[in-house]
Parts: sequence; structure tokens; C-alpha cells
Amino acid sequence: MNPKSAARITALGTYVPERLLLNNDLEKLVDTSDAWIVQRTGIQERHIAADDEFTSHLSIRAVENLRGSGGESVTLKDVDLIIASTTTPDYSFPTVSCRIQKHFGMEDAGAIDLNATCAGFTYALHMANGMITSGLHRKVLVVAGETMSKITDYTDRSTCILFGDGAGAALVEYAPEQPGFESVIMGTQGSGGIHVYRSGLSTEMDGEPLAGEGRIVQNGREVFKWAVRTVSAGIEKLLEQAKLTVDDIDWFVPHSANLRMIESICEKSGIPLAKTLQSVTEMGNTSSASIPLALQAGVRSGQLHPGDRVLLYGFGGGLTHCGLLIRWGETPN
Repeated sequence: MNPKSAARITALGTYVPERLLLNNDLEKLVDTSDAWIVQRTGIQERHIAADDEFTSHLSIRAVENLRGSGGESVTLKDVDLIIASTTTPDYSFPTVSCRIQKHFGMEDAGAIDLNATCAGFTYALHMANGMITSGLHRKVLVVAGETMSKITDYTDRSTCILFGDGAGAALVEYAPEQPGFESVIMGTQGSGGIHVYRSGLSTEMDGEPLAGEGRIVQNGREVFKWAVRTVSAGIEKLLEQAKLTVDDIDWFVPHSANLRMIESICEKSGIPLAKTLQSVTEMGNTSSASIPLALQAGVRSGQLHPGDRVLLYGFGGGLTHCGLLIRWGETPN
């Protein structure tokens, strides 16, 4: 789809916990090594939440940093909807979005959580754009927060090397004269859900018994193949419907699942790795928080500039994916 938009992202904030989990630390837990992890994933370290620190705490810190990112021009007082993306909420309910609302006292804001796993941030941005462009809302707070360490099996060397914790927040505002959302593509392959899951009330899926006892279980080989094939094809369709080429893209920001996966997607899609922003090297796979963390890294390094055309692409469990073409960072009139 290439729908008309009346919204754009106007502010960004992120947060990661202080505690670090290094590759050398994992060597003490499972049969692995720093060289093995870096060779296969590109990950060097990840940030891990404290025992009493949960997704709502990280998300609130990200929103606080967002509020402080632009001085007095960034305010939450007129936010009318909060969308929180997470697969690791503190509770089944109340939701993370409700905890954020409570902390900041946004009494006129609705609050919902969504779970599109690692595609959650792009799904939430798409929803925010739709809500604003339809005229139903004018200012939406999108937050992606994850404490993946709390659902990771640290005896499984194939998954425990991957995941870290973090959060990112973005304001999406009514901006009909400077809309920032240019194109979107979404898709689902529900038949692949068995390849990466976390069991819950049910302990079977389509007749197959589930493992993990509430921890992440992943068939990495199948997920890797699906992601490279699906995301590269999605990029081609997204550019085609926007009547653009790879050369028109200033930055590619995929979900930071695995650096080797990102390299393969870039190779297959023709996007230079040099035009890619990622957070996986220093933060691991933070699920839906990985894209805002990568965007923040681009801002801090001075690489990402107002007006840049950015291709965001989230993908993950479900199996779900969502790509967005946006213009970055100009304040609405």
C-alpha cells in the first residue's frame, strides 16, 4: 500500500539497562565462546534488566528520555493514545501501556498493548499513522519495550547468546503539511509459527507438543531462511509500489536479530551494508525494541539526518513482518 498520510514521527527516546552480559560471561554458562558467538551472530554484548526491573520500567525510562530529547517542544500532555509493543509484559494485565499512562498521568489517553513480536515497532507505527491519518487521533505515543532475558533459557546455547533488553519510544503527530509515512507492506505466515515460540496457556500447537516451559524456543535455521527470503522480497515490493529504487534509500533499519541475517538480507536485496543501521552488535536481539535502538544510534552518531528517507523493516515470531518507508525527523508546522 502507498496510502496518503497525515502523520510523522517527531521525537525519539530509548533506554537500556545498566547491567551488561558479555560473550565471556556466557562462556561460563554454556558450551560457547566469544569467537563462536561473534562469527555466527555479530553480537558482542547485551544489556540485561535487573531482577526487579521489568518492561514497564524500561519503557517509562525510554519515554522520559524522549521527553527530554527536544526541550520544551516535546510534551506528553496532549497525547491521546498510547500503543505499547511488547512480548514480555510485566503482567498479563494491567498492560504495559496502562503502566506508562499511570506514571505520566496522561488521563485523556487511551492505552493498548500489541504483540507482533519483533515486528511490533513497525506494526505500532503503522497503527499510529492510520489512527492519525483517519482523523481519530492527533498525537500517539508508540513504545516498544522488551525484557527478553526473563524468558530466555540460559541452558540453551542456541538462543541464550542472542537476546538482550531495552526500550524505545516515538511520538507520532498530526502533520498534514509534512507527512512522514510514504509506504507500507505487511504480511504473515502463520504456518511458520512453530519455528519460534513461547508456550503459554496451551502446551501444543497444531497437534505438536511445545517445549521450553514458557521460555523462547527457536528453530534458528528455519527462521533465518524465512527472514532473508521474506524481507528481501518485501523490500522489492515496497520500493516498487513507492516507485523508488535502492539508491533512493538513505538508511535501511531492519530488526536487529542477527548481524549475519542482516548481511544476507542486504546482499539479497541490493542494499549496501554501509547504509544500514543496527543495534545487535552492542545490544543483542531486543525484539521489538531493536529498531528504535538502531535509530537512536544513528542519531547519536550523526548519521541520521532530518529529511532522510528510511526503510524500517520488522520481522519475527508469528511469523509476521512489516516494512515502512518514512521521512525522518522534521518537526510538523
